[in-house]
Amino acid sequence: MRLVLASNNAKKLVELRGLLHGLALELVPQGELGITEAEEPFGTFIENALAKARHAAHASGGAAIADDSGLCVDALGGAPGVISAHFASVDFPAAQTPDREARRRLQDGANNHLLLQRLDGVADRRAAFVSTLVALRHAADPEPLVAFGRWPGVILREPSGQGGFGYDPLMFIPELGRSVAELDAAQKNAHSHRARAAAQLRQWLQDAWHLG
Repeated sequence: MRLVLASNNAKKLVELRGLLHGLALELVPQGELGITEAEEPFGTFIENALAKARHAAHASGGAAIADDSGLCVDALGGAPGVISAHFASVDFPAAQTPDREARRRLQDGANNHLLLQRLDGVADRRAAFVSTLVALRHAADPEPLVAFGRWPGVILREPSGQGGFGYDPLMFIPELGRSVAELDAAQKNAHSHRARAAAQLRQWLQDAWHLG
């Protein structure tokens, strides 16, 4: 079964392919099919994930999956939340940032800097990475499969680790004794918010869609 991923994020594609490995499906990024990215106008992860999945399913004429995820910080009332990827405002001169990954690295740095500014002097640094996965058999599917994952931790006062992306260098996981950016791929795939959501979705795909 072909399942179109409503994202052009290469790292997310690799992560989800690993998490759903073994099921009778082929995960294809929407960009390979010429599908544009959907609007994400909503204030919750579930609404945005559903909108993205419907957009990809409609454009592809088949099944689609979407993830909407981000960082929710207790002391900030859940912010940055659904705007986690674009928390900070950044100007990108085209000549200086020619590719998507370069733009992403600059945006990540600005986001992390702003988060540390917002938490300056704040004692309560509890937070969670949150992921919502939605899968549809077709754009008008009345029974979307919805899975949630939440990975709690605390925000460090300075970055630690060179791996991962986004807020990974600032997110410390007490049970593992290190930041997310200090985890290898196997550790991250075993514990992450997306791993937790994917485990739920995997069961739904087997039970409801009968994928072996």
